[in-house]
Amino acid sequence: MTMIRFNPFRELDSWFNAYNRSLANQGKENPLSADWKPSVDIVESDKSFLIKAELAGVPKDDIQVQIDKNILTISGERKSEITDEKHHRVETFYGSFSRSFSLPENVSEESIKAESKDGILYLTLPKHEPKEKLKKIEIH
Repeated sequence: MTMIRFNPFRELDSWFNAYNRSLANQGKENPLSADWKPSVDIVESDKSFLIKAELAGVPKDDIQVQIDKNILTISGERKSEITDEKHHRVETFYGSFSRSFSLPENVSEESIKAESKDGILYLTLPKHEPKEKLKKIEIH
């Protein structure tokens, strides 16, 4: 027999989370949608940076990756799957998302590669040697 520990605050916590979501979504068309930020991991190796963004349920056609003025932005939308059926719990965020990151000077913007696999977006940002910005001026 398995013993389950009683937690009287579990349902209360769930109710508060739903309440906070509803406050965040006041005035929006779908009360169950919200702006959300997917989780992101950034890993650095000797040759590149790897950005992994959790985008489960977002088709790759609904994801945009752009670079503007040395800022990498991942954006898109997870469309709601809510139907007219009775839902007992909805914890998945739906709606638009956007994450932006400043790129280091040693990233080769022209060589960035993107792949979407199993609900994860993989961005590989190869490194290059930064151009020398310090120019020594000879005094005559």
